[in-house]
Amino acid sequence: MLLIPAIDLKDGHCVRLKQGDMDQATVFSDDPGEMALHWLRQGARRLHLVDLNGAFAGKPKNESAVKSIIKAVQWYAEENGIEEIPIQLGGGIRDLDTIERYLDSGLSYIIIGTAAVKSPGFLHDACSAFPGQVIVGLDAKDGKVATDGWSKLSGHEVIDLAKKFEGYGVESIVYTDIGRDGMMGGVNIEATVRLAQAVSIPVIASGGVHVLADVEALCAVQDQGIEAVICGRSIYEGTLDLLSAQERADQLSELE
Repeated sequence: MLLIPAIDLKDGHCVRLKQGDMDQATVFSDDPGEMALHWLRQGARRLHLVDLNGAFAGKPKNESAVKSIIKAVQWYAEENGIEEIPIQLGGGIRDLDTIERYLDSGLSYIIIGTAAVKSPGFLHDACSAFPGQVIVGLDAKDGKVATDGWSKLSGHEVIDLAKKFEGYGVESIVYTDIGRDGMMGGVNIEATVRLAQAVSIPVIASGGVHVLADVEALCAVQDQGIEAVICGRSIYEGTLDLLSAQERADQLSELE
């Protein structure tokens, strides 16, 4: 089980939102590159970036912050003899040119969320053009997929869309229970397992991680196809220590 720190970008700053509300943003750092280095020093092996402004605007809005993170990560990897530290990014990605530009700049994966639901043809084209580098982000509440920075609830069932997108060739699925994101009330294990069992590609859990017990609960079901979990507010506010939590996850994986 891989623990992936989230770096949410708003107006060039690193923030966390409560349930996707841009008016409920807590600023944690004004230096995105330094924030990335902090998590790498805490044992992170992959990073999850979100362009929050981009998610609402429908086009990239924090590219300079993203580039500063890429530069910092590449420097860290070189200094420590690490071949690659994957970085994934979502938020406002609506066209193939944007994907190509981001991947060329050093990102490993692009996450397509709203555009996947509204323009499935675009997702299909992206998977064809950039095989193995496209992740689909499915944000849901009560089994229904939400779009537009969680502001709109669609009529689509999560599992139905997941199966459809698996057929397109997406690399994996980031599944967020938006009722729990930023609330630190625990991961919706049941819904995440249900989704993972319905597809054969990896599922990355997101939303609600609070304490070590939440990580342990996910480790207990990782054999269902849940390969990672994105950690946000918990690691910023200190209810979860990333370094010791990753060590515990590694230990539990070895015991299996």
